[in-house]
Amino acid sequence: MIGRFRIGVVIRVIFLVATVLFLTYIITNTEYVVSSALISLIFIFQVVNLIQYVESTNKQLQRFFEAISYNDFSQSFSTKGSNNSFASLNEIFNEIIEKFKNERAKGEENYRYLQTVVQHIGIGLFSFNQKGEIELLNTAAKRLLDVSVLRNVDQLKEVSMQLYESVIGLKSGSRTLLNCTINSERMQLAIYTTEFRMKGDNYKLISIQNIASELDEKEMEAWQNLTQVLAHEIMNSITPIASLSDTVNTMLMGDVFGSEAPAPIPAETLEDVKEALGTINKRSLGLMRFVNSYRNITQIPTPIFEVLSVKEVLNRVRNLMKGEASKRRVEIEVKVEPETLEITADSQLIDQALINIVKNAFKALSDIENPKIILYAKIDEAGHSVIEVEDNGPGIKKTVLEKIFVPFYTTNKTHEKEGGSGIGLSLSRQIMRMHGGTLTVPKSEKGSTVFMLRF
Repeated sequence: MIGRFRIGVVIRVIFLVATVLFLTYIITNTEYVVSSALISLIFIFQVVNLIQYVESTNKQLQRFFEAISYNDFSQSFSTKGSNNSFASLNEIFNEIIEKFKNERAKGEENYRYLQTVVQHIGIGLFSFNQKGEIELLNTAAKRLLDVSVLRNVDQLKEVSMQLYESVIGLKSGSRTLLNCTINSERMQLAIYTTEFRMKGDNYKLISIQNIASELDEKEMEAWQNLTQVLAHEIMNSITPIASLSDTVNTMLMGDVFGSEAPAPIPAETLEDVKEALGTINKRSLGLMRFVNSYRNITQIPTPIFEVLSVKEVLNRVRNLMKGEASKRRVEIEVKVEPETLEITADSQLIDQALINIVKNAFKALSDIENPKIILYAKIDEAGHSVIEVEDNGPGIKKTVLEKIFVPFYTTNKTHEKEGGSGIGLSLSRQIMRMHGGTLTVPKSEKGSTVFMLRF
């Protein structure tokens, strides 16, 4: 197209130069006035034609760019009745406009699709700019907040002042749980916020979800698990106490109080009574210890945070457990990468959490040849400090894995002999929660079980 346009301009310029030379020759060498006038008119016509030829392209370009700038994709450029140069140019213009039209149609389809998804999603969404003007408010948010229209974020004050303060105070990427009342209904709201920039303005996108029913369900499940374990442990102590007390009562009634003239208590009966009372006393003390354990798990002191060297923490735990490890012939290895790794935590509470996990590993290794425990600290892919306690025991069954963090739950039928009470792992998990971290079991199979403390 450019070559054809150039040829058209060159031809017109050549004819224009030839006309000028011919006109100059006639004027200087002849006296043909009429011929000079006609040639002058031809010259003027050629100049006008050249200008129109060049400007026609500029007009086409101007019309094309105006159509693009105003998003007017209804424009079309005719390819009929024009010379080959402009036909090619118009054809290219039409192709570009058609592509713009198709892209715009795709964008509108994607926008409508996104709007449909946003409006039908079950999580409440709304966004607002720096002035507080609401740009997006989906159906779930309207239903949750019990509003039909929300034009400014300040209107949330009328819905719930607690919700308004949480929404305004949350930083990008943070989340919170809020217990508030909306339209006389008590709600547990999970709120998440993120920020983005669009059209030269900063926006905050808020997602809200009422998780009260889910929390109630989990709370009920937790209470059921705890009640089952408590009932099991208490019945284990109460049943023999009741049975033995009934036996003692029967023996005394038969040998001592069974007649009007009480006879001396036989030595054999006294021995049986003494043994029964000793058992009752032992079980009573066990029940008291169990109650004290329950009190301990509900009264964890508030952490006193300080910067700790992870290597020093793990070495200290290994030294504390050295005696029991030697007795059980368990090797304890410490690995820290990097060795300068540090955490911000309460020294005594973290020591207690690790000791509980190591003691739990000791029990799992009781029947294992060459038992070994590895205390391994590192930085994970997300940049968080992690401490892993790995043992080469038999692993934990999946059915048991779901319950090991339930208070007082234990798979060790001889936990009294081992000195356990079934609260070690649940206590350790609660300690990690108080540190803003987690305690999980990412791996458990024969030969390798890993408890991971993630800070």
